[in-house]
Amino acid sequence: MDCKKSLVDRENPDITVKRQCELLGIPRSSFYAKRKPEGFTEEEERAMKIMDEAHTENSYYGARSHMKNLAKHGIEFGRHHVARLMEHMGIRSTAPQPKTSTPAKKHPKIPYLLRGLPIRHPNQVWATDITYVPLGRGHVYLSAIIDLFSRFIVGWRLHDTIEAEEAVICMEQTIERYGCPAISNSDQGSTYTAQCYIDCLSSHSIRQSMDGVRRWADNVYIERWFRNLKHDCIYQTEYKNMRELRHVIAEYVDKYNYKRLHSSLDYATPAEWYFSGLNAVNFPEDKGMNLAA
Repeated sequence: MDCKKSLVDRENPDITVKRQCELLGIPRSSFYAKRKPEGFTEEEERAMKIMDEAHTENSYYGARSHMKNLAKHGIEFGRHHVARLMEHMGIRSTAPQPKTSTPAKKHPKIPYLLRGLPIRHPNQVWATDITYVPLGRGHVYLSAIIDLFSRFIVGWRLHDTIEAEEAVICMEQTIERYGCPAISNSDQGSTYTAQCYIDCLSSHSIRQSMDGVRRWADNVYIERWFRNLKHDCIYQTEYKNMRELRHVIAEYVDKYNYKRLHSSLDYATPAEWYFSGLNAVNFPEDKGMNLAA
């Protein structure tokens, strides 16, 4: 297996990683080797847990506010140090500011496709993101994908690195279970501008969309779900390891998808909207949503 994996060329312009794996007869997920997570000091891990809890309650906090809040807990970090931790955690202030999502220059320019788009059925648009989750004296990451029409969580994956390959595996597993969306939207983070992620969407003919500058609220539905998960579940529950945390999240997702009523969905559950929308030939025109320009 290792010999075959060494034959896969990530940079091949003519054959995608997926197709190379198929030709070599190896599972695509096995090709992506996990890398050692970035190391953090015990004080930085404590700071990130405090910042995550503060962000869950006060999502408008920026680096300066987090810096002041950390000082109250006896942690004296500078603003730039706090900003770097925020960037690693994937959290940002929800207060609108210019140039909050500027991608690196080497990354391809991916357009924003949701402006004024009527969303009328399931699997028309998915939104995806990654969030930080504390675990013991360290942390892990949670990737999740939400169907914007129904608010149904179609996929999620818990992982201990923040590499783009983890987002690819999450997307591939979700597609295998629920099919392909027409559009997948995300922020401009390096995870979603990585070539392996772009190739994943392209291989399934999924159009990729990215929040633009000053479009800070476009991924609000998945970010709001992350905050609710942490506020209602993660910070209210004891768990000791990845296995227990995975079980906690699975129970929450099941309750959210199949049992929790949503006023924005006419007091139905996300699952009811998702599956009834899939089965409807002509879904009522007054249903759904429209993202403003």
